Amino acid sequence: MRTSTSDAAKLRALIDAEAHRAGFDAVAVTTPDAIPLAPARLAEFVADGFHGSMDWIAETLQRRGEPTALWPQVRSIIVLAMNYGPDHDPRGVLVKRDRGAISVYAQNRDYHDVMKGRLKEIAGKIVARAGGDVKVFVDTAPVMEKPLAEAAGLGWQGKHTNLVSREHGSWLFLGTIFTTAELVPDRAEIDHCGSCRACLDACPTDAFPAPYRLDARRCISYLTIENKGPIPYEFREKIGNRIYGCDDCLAACPWNKFARVASEAKLAARDDLREPRLADLLQLDDTAFRAFFSGSPIKRIGRDRFVRNVLIAAGNSGDASLAGAVRVLLDDASPLVRGAAIWALARLVPKAEYSQRAATGLKTEGDGAVRDEWRLARPDPTGAHA
Repeated sequence: MRTSTSDAAKLRALIDAEAHRAGFDAVAVTTPDAIPLAPARLAEFVADGFHGSMDWIAETLQRRGEPTALWPQVRSIIVLAMNYGPDHDPRGVLVKRDRGAISVYAQNRDYHDVMKGRLKEIAGKIVARAGGDVKVFVDTAPVMEKPLAEAAGLGWQGKHTNLVSREHGSWLFLGTIFTTAELVPDRAEIDHCGSCRACLDACPTDAFPAPYRLDARRCISYLTIENKGPIPYEFREKIGNRIYGCDDCLAACPWNKFARVASEAKLAARDDLREPRLADLLQLDDTAFRAFFSGSPIKRIGRDRFVRNVLIAAGNSGDASLAGAVRVLLDDASPLVRGAAIWALARLVPKAEYSQRAATGLKTEGDGAVRDEWRLARPDPTGAHA
């Protein structure tokens, strides 16, 4: 849809005004052909197997890398960002081993719910003013928001592969509006990382094989959220008390010194999710889990995966008082939970008790993977299990 220069300027002014009225902290425009390098980089990511079990990435390669493959009619892409910067360093909880560390973005309402309705309102205003058609996306379709945001000038993809902004650091949620209106694109941002590698060095699991490259299979966010099976043994101790996601690489970015605390009230952390007690979380059944995480993105992974994560944290805590709750979960209906409970128990109780329970478990356990846990989960001979 062709738009005159005057009309395009008026439409852009409307977009900027409506975006800020809706609570977005930044808005910029780019074109569908502005990320020509993205398809090859994405293909390399998949070819190397770095996407792990996220098969949908491989299945949507073409549409994900080329916006016109997703929607041929698109002429302009509006990228909007919402700051969710915390009011503290989220890494502080990592030394409190009786507590769980939840990624900052998940400490309140699901950002998809917060943003999508507002994006639709803005999109409606665009259609009312300029006609044509629009499509709204918030991480719910094969759209490469971060390269598009860089092309639009909102920031640049740092060495940790996340967007970095000179005004907001590494704490930005992104959404896009595809439109048939032709808007004047903004200038792309350049990379300001320089020689800094703070984000790479901060990763507990060495998930970055090189700057600007992420092996999701080693990333704690992937392991605790996308991964549906047991946490691989090599990462369990490194996960520490991170029970949903990981903020280490984001929090380490020096550009965060310019970030403001999130002004959007609905993105402020819930008090009960800042540093939740592992003892309380271990007791969640499915009903209690759904109620406690109502409206939270954590609810999407389900109770079993979440309790699996909490059990890994419990095993790393060194807190023998958690052993009682762990013992209860040895009989959980979920094999995933039972397996993680075995690993936690092996690190929280005396060796004699563990050996006795393992002998019984190997006889009574019907799931092969859980039996393997009984065989593999050895108490630490240097710890409290002697």
